[in-house]
Amino acid sequence: MPSVEKSKYEVGSLVLLRGREWVVIPSDGSDVIRLRPLSGREEETIGVHTLLEENHVKPATFPEPDPSTAGDFIGGKLLRNAARLSLRSGAGPFRSLGRISVRPRPYQFVPLIMALRLNTVRLFIADDVGIGKTIEAGMIVKEMLDRGEAKRLCVLCPPHLCEQWQAELAEKFHIHAAVIRTSTIAKLERSVPIGSSSVYRHYPHTIVSIDFAKGDRRRFQFLADCADLVVVDEVHSAAQPRFGSSKEQQQRHELLREVAKDPTRQIVFLSATPHSGVEDSFLSLLGLLKEEFGRLDLKNLSETQRRNLAKHLVQRRRGDVAKWPLGETPFPTRVPPFEETYPLTDEYGILYRDVLEFTRETVQTPGLRENRRRVRYWAALALLRCLMSSPAAALKAFESRTDDVIPAPEDDQAVAATEELRTREIFDPTGEGGVLDSVPEPAIELGNADLGSADRTKLREFGKRAKAILDSGKDPKIEKTAQIVRGMIESNYHPVIFCRFVATAKYVADQLRDRLKTKFPSIHVIAVTGETGDDEAREEAVKSLGESEKRVLVATDCLSEGVNLQGSFDAVLHYDLPWNPNRLEQRDGRVDRFGQPKKEIRSVVLFSPDNPIDRVVLQVLIRKVREIYSSLGIRVSFASDTESVAQALVKSVLEGEAKDASQLGFEFVESETAKGFMLGLELDAKREEESRTRFAQHSIQPAEVAQEIEATDSVLGDPDAVRNFVLNAAQRLGINVTPKEKYSLLDISPLPEELRQKLGWLKPIKMVFDSPPPQDVENAVVIGRNHLLTVHLSEKITGMAFRPKAAEDNFRCGAAYTSAVKSRTVILMLRVRYILSRRGQPEQFAEEVVTAGYKAEGGNLTWHTANDPDLLSLLESAEVSGNITKNEKQERLRRALEEVETKKPELQRIAESRADELEGAHDRLREQIGGRTVKAKAYPPDILGIYVLLPSGAAQ
Repeated sequence: MPSVEKSKYEVGSLVLLRGREWVVIPSDGSDVIRLRPLSGREEETIGVHTLLEENHVKPATFPEPDPSTAGDFIGGKLLRNAARLSLRSGAGPFRSLGRISVRPRPYQFVPLIMALRLNTVRLFIADDVGIGKTIEAGMIVKEMLDRGEAKRLCVLCPPHLCEQWQAELAEKFHIHAAVIRTSTIAKLERSVPIGSSSVYRHYPHTIVSIDFAKGDRRRFQFLADCADLVVVDEVHSAAQPRFGSSKEQQQRHELLREVAKDPTRQIVFLSATPHSGVEDSFLSLLGLLKEEFGRLDLKNLSETQRRNLAKHLVQRRRGDVAKWPLGETPFPTRVPPFEETYPLTDEYGILYRDVLEFTRETVQTPGLRENRRRVRYWAALALLRCLMSSPAAALKAFESRTDDVIPAPEDDQAVAATEELRTREIFDPTGEGGVLDSVPEPAIELGNADLGSADRTKLREFGKRAKAILDSGKDPKIEKTAQIVRGMIESNYHPVIFCRFVATAKYVADQLRDRLKTKFPSIHVIAVTGETGDDEAREEAVKSLGESEKRVLVATDCLSEGVNLQGSFDAVLHYDLPWNPNRLEQRDGRVDRFGQPKKEIRSVVLFSPDNPIDRVVLQVLIRKVREIYSSLGIRVSFASDTESVAQALVKSVLEGEAKDASQLGFEFVESETAKGFMLGLELDAKREEESRTRFAQHSIQPAEVAQEIEATDSVLGDPDAVRNFVLNAAQRLGINVTPKEKYSLLDISPLPEELRQKLGWLKPIKMVFDSPPPQDVENAVVIGRNHLLTVHLSEKITGMAFRPKAAEDNFRCGAAYTSAVKSRTVILMLRVRYILSRRGQPEQFAEEVVTAGYKAEGGNLTWHTANDPDLLSLLESAEVSGNITKNEKQERLRRALEEVETKKPELQRIAESRADELEGAHDRLREQIGGRTVKAKAYPPDILGIYVLLPSGAAQ
């Protein structure tokens, strides 16, 4: 492969500007030269306008090592790892791997390979909960941006996920995006220059609340300036709703339909529950990827249809990905007991039965018009859910206004809007405009206003009885909960307790704090709800709690979606039984996911068999879904119709003929609705199993992915390389690291204060280098190649090597006697720069660190191949076995440099052989994804370091 003839501003060439050496990297415009510092961070990249500073940019050469200040040989290992861990523009076929701060699991490359196969990316990632869809999408986004195949990014997601996406993109993929939603738009718009483009175009990368963008006032401008790469998270909430049942969902779907109209726009959909039990809704999303997909009969796909759809859809269970090469992916196992019960006894049981009978009477009052019956129905449900939840929620419900008569809505549109809101307030829909966790007082007030004075008096009496229970502490539900949580803590679990209402969460947190503090004096219990503050405030509260050894998090469903709690919590107690199995799985998915350090986790449903609604919800909905998952590994989505099974169940309890409260709900179990639902679940499970078999992408061979990962690791450094470098660099720099059995304890006091503040480190840190952390290592920090600590240490070592203040700091050259060699051996550490080119696309810059060398025998120099494992082993593990004087060290190094100078063609041959190998790696990927041939052209390599190893006891 011929070398590249340098020109003044050619990509990859070295220049001098402002007293510093820079590498020229690709630029979007011919009038701007983009420069990255030769030994510095990518964040320090600058753009130089040719009209302003062209005359100041001068050609530069890479300085050779200076033998006069030779250091020790051992420092060469440090410098090599520092140099390759600093690489960002890796030369491998996956361009972005050097720029991400997460180590993807091998199976997470599959969606990326699928995306690269498509001329225009239209991809649906429907992997199971906890597999890592956010990382998979981030990998696609980063690769597309780094390849220049996308310029701007927009993530459309529910509003409560905006901050999480912003953090994930910044921390893991170094993509800095602006969050656009109601609370941020005014500030963002003020930052846009007057007369300039809209906020959607001004910021190249954005995270937009889909509920903000879907509104009539904002939609036009969003669509006019929409990015060329769009990721839609929780896309099931934007499917075409059944029978137009949800206006909000319909608006989301219409927005996506407009986004998808541009055939050049690249789109990635994400959802673990892509169809929510309704096939037509799933087809409405598939049709946005490719119009003909919307007309498919998924139950009767032809082989051609299946192959075409499989190019755009990946859907895998945990079992499909757990045993890929390069290490298993450890997912946790749920262990029993899975259910716990409590009796409705004494005053609480009597109050519940009285309220149940009262609500049944109000709903069944003869002669009511339908709209009044619906008002009473929603009020009855609200009262029952609050009473079933806690005496605190019940008291708040019973104290709702009863004096002002509020007319029930008559207009059809108003009635429909009210019904949709009540469904969100009282049932547990997922993806329907966010979580409502306050007591539904408007529904109760509206219902109460429709009652007579005698019934209102009863409500006030119920309130007094709820207050008496609250004051007495005689609550069998909280007593059972304290018992369960006590056992969890004794078994070293850290539970999350999910409640339906804010009032209940606060009550549970207060009660547990009081009931457990004698047994566990240091226990820390907090409640996080919709009233805690914004996403950032909730995240900070959870993070702070995670620092406590004994901790219990009580939360409403504001934390059940999109918030990852697996780092600090490993058990879930469902204090309030959700009436939607999807919600139950969302809650469990906060801790039951990849990255959970515990091998075994708990998920416990708490219910009372004396409560007919909970009893039947558990029997018909929850147990059946869990049974299917246990036997098939399939999580079946629950239909999200307005007239859902849960509503039919509740209606049977409120309007059923049974007189005995203990018998209520049993007639529903035997109803055609329940039997049809159970049969439907089984059919859905069978369909899901077939779908995940057909779309698990088994045709993408794990061994091929593993080969490219291993090749990339050899260039950029794997977790072992990071571990060795960080520990050795810390020792060299006088930073104390104490080895423990499963982690290393880092003393942060020698680190710069600015770095500690950026990382939020206030005390010694438990460092690990593999993700997830080992079992039972709490609050560990995973240190990867792009972690700020690694970056800091790399810069320190590189800076010392290129600007040594003492001889021992000159890691660029050294000489030593060792028993590891039998003849004089010279090891060269080379930085090789490449230009990668594809026909019709801009050139790209890449670089890598290559280890080369030769043996001197009888006046002949025998060269090793590039990155010869024997040479790498010498550099990593050869031990010094004799003293060498300063003069001899300098002389040995000068001689070696003179030999290398006469063999510059050999160095170029090494660089060109590596270019050939890189082209081969790109060709292997091209066989999987298609596309154009990549040509790699190598610059003459720069000598980062040179090291002479001499046989012990002999002069060569």
